[in-house]
Amino acid sequence: MNSSLIDSLRAQCGGPRDGALLRFSLGNALLNAGDHAAAIEEFRRAVTFDSAYSAAWKLLGKACLAMQDEAGAADAWRQGIVVAQQRGDKQAEKEMTVFLRRIEHP
Repeated sequence: MNSSLIDSLRAQCGGPRDGALLRFSLGNALLNAGDHAAAIEEFRRAVTFDSAYSAAWKLLGKACLAMQDEAGAADAWRQGIVVAQQRGDKQAEKEMTVFLRRIEHP
C-alpha cells in the first residue's frame, strides 16, 4: 500500500486544489490499496465535483463490485455510460457496457 501517496492526496483535500481530479486520484490510490469503502467515498466525491467524469464512474463501479455491491456497481456504470455517450468517450462507454453486461448476465 502506498500510504505516503494516499496521505499526500488526503492532505490536499479541502484546499484550493480540491476537485474531481484530486478525489479521483485519491480514490484510485485507495482502490489499489484495497480500501474499497474509502475509494467509493472518494469516487462519489469526484462525480459530485464533476458529474461528467466518466473515468470516476467506471472506477466507482469497480469499487462497488469489490465490496459485493452489484446494484451499486450497475448503477454507477449505467450513469457512467450515459456520461460517456454524452462526451463521446467511446472507450469508457465500451468498458462500462462490458462490465455491466457481466453482472446483469453472469
